[in-house]
Amino acid sequence: MNGGTKRYTLMFLKILIGSILDAAGISFLLYQNGIIMGGVMGISMILNRLLTTPVGLVTIALNVPLFILAWKRIGSSFFIGSLMGLVLSSVILDLFGLIPPIVLTENPILAGIFGGVVSGFGQGLIYAAGGSTGGVDIVAKILRHYFPYIDYGKIVMGLSAVIFIAYAVVFEAYENSLYSVFTAFIISRMVDTVLYGLNYSKVCYIITEKSEEVSKAITQELSRGVTMLYGRGAFSGREKMMLLCAIKKQQIMDLKRVVKRIDPDAFMIISEAREVLGYGFQYLEDKA
Repeated sequence: MNGGTKRYTLMFLKILIGSILDAAGISFLLYQNGIIMGGVMGISMILNRLLTTPVGLVTIALNVPLFILAWKRIGSSFFIGSLMGLVLSSVILDLFGLIPPIVLTENPILAGIFGGVVSGFGQGLIYAAGGSTGGVDIVAKILRHYFPYIDYGKIVMGLSAVIFIAYAVVFEAYENSLYSVFTAFIISRMVDTVLYGLNYSKVCYIITEKSEEVSKAITQELSRGVTMLYGRGAFSGREKMMLLCAIKKQQIMDLKRVVKRIDPDAFMIISEAREVLGYGFQYLEDKA
């Protein structure tokens, strides 16, 4: 088995497992309790309630023109992965629909939580494999091609919001629409967890008059590397040294104590880093 065949085989297996989980969460928890998905899948669910059309089949049909429009703009690997994800998740969803209803819970809150976790985990596996389930992801990439200044996340949220509002108005299902929004949030957090893990790191920028002492204390006491950046204060015109340090979140209080002890007047900026790859964190080959 050559490298390309092996890569696509692993991609297929990950997407297959992810599609099964995604479809299971939707079939056995969410849709039975009147909770719908956003995007094209949500449109298919609305049409299913109106016309009893198969959700998966309609989802594939609605995605066909989107894939035709996007295939030159999203890259061959993502196109293949998205096609796999779309077909597998849609077909499995319709196959689950042939099974006699399995009622796990009739509580929409529980259904939203656990359905969101299962479906989100499945979607996370699909995205981690380099694919998607089509729909909103494809639309967002097309729109980003023409409007690159619009944030990707805002496009996805906006398109999903339109579906939830339409669902509420058409069926007067206002409560279920709110549950759908709640579930969409859980799914997005679960996808992030699969893609980036729970152990988020922090990036710290420290501006101090005692840069040598602070950097030495960080490396010795916290075993973290520090990079010194040269800069100039816009107001004072004075040259300043800024320290850049990536640190695990559980060490952030120790870092604050170290800086405060050495220079109480130091200026710190702390931001979240989704991934930090390299020595002391996660090696690059672990993400291949």
